[in-house]
Amino acid sequence: MTTELTLLAWTLVLALAQVLLPAMWRNRETGIDYNTGPRDEPGPPVGIITGRLQRAQANLFETLPVFAAVVLIAHVAGREGALTFWGAWLYLGARIVYVPLYAMGVPYLRSLAWTVSLLGIVLILFAVLAPI
Repeated sequence: MTTELTLLAWTLVLALAQVLLPAMWRNRETGIDYNTGPRDEPGPPVGIITGRLQRAQANLFETLPVFAAVVLIAHVAGREGALTFWGAWLYLGARIVYVPLYAMGVPYLRSLAWTVSLLGIVLILFAVLAPI
């Protein structure tokens, strides 16, 4: 398996972690009884960290389909190389850094991490779309 596909798989692991993190924080806020029940009534307000983790998760899910698609296109088209390698590393690395930065409420570095992840996608797109 190529490095890019491996990094895509690890990005999916990150996505699962980002599903679990806000759920775990929310469980701390509501308790087991609420979460195992039908949740017919609204629970207590979402806490600051839980809200941030939920927004970080939503943010990942906005770009993950694009990242997955472009990695798969590069693989199928045989366009993998330095640009796709570094693009995939930039995307995953920046997305990993993004989670704690968002959870801690760090404003500018969080945006920088998001920009770096987007740059990773752009590098892979460039490799796919550039003339041979």
